[in-house]
Amino acid sequence: MEKILSALAEPNRVRIVQILKEEPLAVGEIADKLQLRQPQVSKHLKVLHDVGIVEVIPRANRRIYKLKPEPFKELDAWIDSFRSIWEDRLDRLDDYLHELQTEEANEE
Repeated sequence: MEKILSALAEPNRVRIVQILKEEPLAVGEIADKLQLRQPQVSKHLKVLHDVGIVEVIPRANRRIYKLKPEPFKELDAWIDSFRSIWEDRLDRLDDYLHELQTEEANEE
């Protein structure tokens, strides 16, 4: 999990993920969309590949990059583990605010 979050901490890598969410692309196509040089994009793609976020599909003399769903399922499960904590806290806050409103209404 830490490796995935670390890889996604870099804004250009997040942008690459957002682009690849739409469709698999070659390095040059990604570079064009990001308006970055191809060597920069290749380095970012290597990091994303090394942590398992993207996979490479060789097609003739091109390498097509595609998102893998597993890391995002892992991220979703991790975020979901916090959801119940926040829902509980928000429920308690709602109860507290309701108590305050009731007290104010009784004072009037």
